[in-house]
Amino acid sequence: MAVYTQVSDEALAAFLAEYDLGKPLAFKGIAEGVENSNYYLETTTGRYILTLFERRVKADDLPYFIGLKQHLAAKGYPCPEPIIGKDGAALRMLEGRHAVIISFLEGLSPRRPNIAQCRGLGEGLGRMHVALSDFAMTRENALGPASWPRLWQGRETGADALQDGLAALVSADLAAIAQADPDTLLLPRGTIHADLFPDNAFFLEDDFSGAIDFYFACTDALAYDLAVCLNAWAFEDGSASEASGLQYNFSKGASLIAGYESIRPLETAERDALPVLARGAALRFFLTRLVDWTDTPEGALVKPKNPLEYAGRLAFHRKVTSAAGYGA
Repeated sequence: MAVYTQVSDEALAAFLAEYDLGKPLAFKGIAEGVENSNYYLETTTGRYILTLFERRVKADDLPYFIGLKQHLAAKGYPCPEPIIGKDGAALRMLEGRHAVIISFLEGLSPRRPNIAQCRGLGEGLGRMHVALSDFAMTRENALGPASWPRLWQGRETGADALQDGLAALVSADLAAIAQADPDTLLLPRGTIHADLFPDNAFFLEDDFSGAIDFYFACTDALAYDLAVCLNAWAFEDGSASEASGLQYNFSKGASLIAGYESIRPLETAERDALPVLARGAALRFFLTRLVDWTDTPEGALVKPKNPLEYAGRLAFHRKVTSAAGYGA
């Protein structure tokens, strides 16, 4: 279970005393998620999520994340809203960790998204970008292209251990993306989610009901966020003949892009850049998964995700030459 920090009954009682949330009725760890410790909390006033921040999240970034969700909530966008304590602050300490209580969001995360849900996700992403267009705070993308050579350094042997010849392919991906230099393409920029995987989106049947887990959010190219979503939502298990075990579902990708463009149409430059952005997004998640795969100690509470899933996506992106290859 993805709970790194245990919360005692005494600590919880003292923590809740700083809010006007009533008495606790239920409190249990949540298995989903790998970055932070999350708990389901129910009190006499409602249902909430308690998050204790761990691992990659820097304390200096927390006001940004809280402000972002407060901004979205004020715009009526469906996302967890930070709960303010009696002192007017949302962020405080619990068990030696920075912690926040957020509102509970209704819905379920799809395990195998269908075409209608992909369109709904695209619309939800477009609405998010529009709602955040006047969000004043900024944050550098700490996992952007500048970080990828550092993440890759010394990982060649680990990559080849997963798949023979993979290191050479990934090195070529890094070189190709560096040559394209996405940061110089002058694409529209703004606040992006940067991690809107199916487990971070909620639906009521096929209707998008909200987004969660904004702790990779940053200031970057808006179309890069769309590229992350194409990687996360439009690939699925392939046939036995597929060497990577994955294949791109063109209908899902086209539906996701169409949903996004129904809210925020892509500019020509964004459409032209989609292949390099999608390849870069796949490389980013391959590299961070490879780091976790090789560095997570045996017996850890959370099992790292297999980097080969994103090696398969990279193999697809190498062949795509235009946005039409994704259904745009």
